[in-house]
Amino acid sequence: MAGQDDEILGDTPDIAFSLTAAETPPGDDPSGSTEALPDSAEPDTDEPAAHGNEAVRVGSGERSKKPRAADGAADGDATASAESADTGPRDIVERIVDGLGVVAPADWTRMYAEFAVTVSEMRAQAIVTVGDTDTVVEVPESVLELVREYRSVPQRPERGPWWRLLIHTTADRVIEIDHDYGEDPFPDGQLFEPAAYRADLETFPRDRVPVWLAAYIGHAGRQTRSPRRAGAAARADRESSVWSVLAENEFPPFPVLWARWATLAAAFTAAGSEWGPRMLPALGWFESSRRSGATLYVLPGDRAVLSGGVWDAPSLDAVYNGSAAMPNFYAGAPDWVVDPVLNPRAASGLMSFCYWWEGGRWYRGESPSARECAPALPGVWAAETVADIVTRVISPPRRNAAVLTLLEAAEAGVATEDTVRDAFGDSGRIDLGSALFQLRVAGVLTDIPTALPEELAILRVRQYIEGRGLDTTGYPLDELVADRLDCGWMVYVPVPNGELAIGRAIFYIADDGVLEPSSSSVPPARFVADFEKRFRSRQYSERRVKNAESARST
Repeated sequence: MAGQDDEILGDTPDIAFSLTAAETPPGDDPSGSTEALPDSAEPDTDEPAAHGNEAVRVGSGERSKKPRAADGAADGDATASAESADTGPRDIVERIVDGLGVVAPADWTRMYAEFAVTVSEMRAQAIVTVGDTDTVVEVPESVLELVREYRSVPQRPERGPWWRLLIHTTADRVIEIDHDYGEDPFPDGQLFEPAAYRADLETFPRDRVPVWLAAYIGHAGRQTRSPRRAGAAARADRESSVWSVLAENEFPPFPVLWARWATLAAAFTAAGSEWGPRMLPALGWFESSRRSGATLYVLPGDRAVLSGGVWDAPSLDAVYNGSAAMPNFYAGAPDWVVDPVLNPRAASGLMSFCYWWEGGRWYRGESPSARECAPALPGVWAAETVADIVTRVISPPRRNAAVLTLLEAAEAGVATEDTVRDAFGDSGRIDLGSALFQLRVAGVLTDIPTALPEELAILRVRQYIEGRGLDTTGYPLDELVADRLDCGWMVYVPVPNGELAIGRAIFYIADDGVLEPSSSSVPPARFVADFEKRFRSRQYSERRVKNAESARST
């Protein structure tokens, strides 16, 4: 699973939380990430590959394109950086390329190298392309020394040394370089232990460090909450009269929010998209294309925990790059708001909000308002927002009325395969099975049992008797018969002609597979009436009734 994509399926909308209606944001990189070393170093454009930082082209004795400014930098700053690369630093870059060329095959056409560097650690990897084959080559120590030398030459003094250097070159000496200052998390294999970055910052102090990296270095477990710690904190809060905040009218009621989350998940999976929210047992999950995200955990007793993080949240920036105290996200929280039901960002210090549902209401500690959590959540605030997203995700677009019908049924916990098919269609492009699974695992789909075949009903009763080792003396299993009821079968061995049997075994098996043993001592008519009542109760549970009432009230 992945986060949402701004460009999935062509004109699909961003599904981040909206208090009004869904909007399609400007297109951007769907992953929003700094990619790890690719399997094939084969860029198809003339633009330098950038990582949200700074890209410069220094090949063929001149820059073929004006370099892009780094985030927050003026064009003149990027130009100055490029020009410095055309003098001393450029010479070092070309010597790095020369050093890599020594270990490359003679007929290489492209080369891509990545270097992750701090004052105490260094990792490097290089890939060369020969024909249609990519090969990893060992980076010589002489090249590593040149990279360290290059890092010592300030490219952007106001930003400090870069953390990663990426070089792409062709055999005809068109060299592209990218200085990665950590605006996006470093890829796997190129992230050092926190101590390496602390040492680097001691040598090269900076006014500001990217929030994710600052949290990685210094979160010190301040957002974690073990069950033991939660119990002690909850008692201390009560004794000190520290109460949670009633978040009235911030989010939809939990059953409604859960059903809307599940409906969006069903739509994205039906469309075959890797993006969008997803449902797991007792868990709603969402990651946006802009590195924000949230989880919604369900607990027994009509309880839930909604938590997550907004990328570069101002409150966390103030903590890690300023002198602000970490918000007390758990102020007044009950002792069941603990690590296993918190968003994984809490373990890395990047959680920026936490809400919990109890007694039919949402509560929070020192978390921001729902509006400020918007980038981390799917668009679940209004039914119209959900319907608009669904109709645009599904291709070809569906009727809004059918989607709203599905949403209403999901909110009441009584969606069926027919309502899903009406909303999403059943063309070959629609993965109806995956959509049904998302709704089923969320508990908002009602499976309407089909009539159990007579042969299967007899088989199940026979297996039940044999599995329990019941005494079958005078009860030959090969003589089992089945009489059809409104919702299942009555299975038994008929009494031989001329005989009278009292307390003879009778088995009732419903169309949903539930088997209930009885005997002839209980009048079948009386047993069947209760048997059918229990069957109907299973198909429309108390939980669905509560959901329906909640949906009507909102």
